[in-house]
Amino acid sequence: MREARAGWPTTRLVQLSVMVAMALIIWVVELAVPVPLAVPGAKLGLANAIILWCLVSRGFADALLVNVVRIVLGSLLTGTFLNLPFTLAMAGGVASTLVMGALYRFGRQWFSMVGLSLAGSFTHNLAQLLAVAAVIGHLGPMVYLPYLLGFAIPTGLLVGLVVSAIGRSFPGRLLVRGGQAD
Repeated sequence: MREARAGWPTTRLVQLSVMVAMALIIWVVELAVPVPLAVPGAKLGLANAIILWCLVSRGFADALLVNVVRIVLGSLLTGTFLNLPFTLAMAGGVASTLVMGALYRFGRQWFSMVGLSLAGSFTHNLAQLLAVAAVIGHLGPMVYLPYLLGFAIPTGLLVGLVVSAIGRSFPGRLLVRGGQAD
């Protein structure tokens, strides 16, 4: 098989590219559709379903790569690259992927897809507020955490249920990494 890059089979590159494209499309659609929310700045975060699906189907490194590439491309599309929104998205995206990856690796017997998604949603919000606190130099933004968590719970639940449904729709495929079963 011809390699696109050393150590990267073309199939893997295509699969990850499709996941980036799906996550980016969902994110752009979510940005374009106004959702009347009581919490300013809160979003549904449906693109995170692709990240969680990538985590359990492809592994941590691929999920992190897909998330980082999605955030970079999304920020380039919106003109926020290297600005505060980019920093917040990267902080939340990387932190949530790290936590979900650790929980999946070391605690998958205790965490369902919904549990992983809820942990990722909580971590995403916490990391973003900590990033804001670091930028402005004090922890004042942390008072916003309970409001964000009030929204993170239903959205994390929704994302976890979506990924669980994907797993039920494709039995035996969800836990396959690069053609090898776990």
